[in-house]
Amino acid sequence: MNKVFLTPMVIVLVVFMTVFTYGQESKMQTVAGVELQVYPTGVIPGVRYEVPISDRALLHLRAGYQFIDHRDLGKHDDETGSGYGFSLGYKRYLNAVQTKWSFMFKTDVWFNSIDWEGTETDGSATGSTDIVVLQPTVQAEYDFMISERLALSPSVAFGLEWNVKTEGSPTGEGPILLVGVALGYRL
Repeated sequence: MNKVFLTPMVIVLVVFMTVFTYGQESKMQTVAGVELQVYPTGVIPGVRYEVPISDRALLHLRAGYQFIDHRDLGKHDDETGSGYGFSLGYKRYLNAVQTKWSFMFKTDVWFNSIDWEGTETDGSATGSTDIVVLQPTVQAEYDFMISERLALSPSVAFGLEWNVKTEGSPTGEGPILLVGVALGYRL
């Protein structure tokens, strides 16, 4: 099995073991919701689920789909595409009442298909590339409580897009800045 897929599976297993062995004494609440992140060359809508793992921390899980338009900012004159993916993260609040500021370390794995146009060294002018992207990021989020259980949470994240598996001509990768908003319901 490929190391790219084995490593996240081991991390998920360890995190889930931590979640299910953690006692019920935590004041943190499970959160389910939707989110939208945008970056200069794309949009990512998704659903998120966060489970308490300590008095100030949650395990963050997200499933999403991204729409990509690198334009001429990638390795070709035009790169557009889409793909599905998931996130696994560690979210920590600065206080134990699960409000206000939180910070998250997360890694996304995306399975993207990119159509591109531009002149290659072999003379081709168009093509398609399938890529697996690993995207570690650091994210800051602020909760605005709309009601006792509903929070609106704008965020900013910075990280790196790394094409770990490429089938076809290489496409754009590198630093990434994302701005987002999430709507979460505390269960």
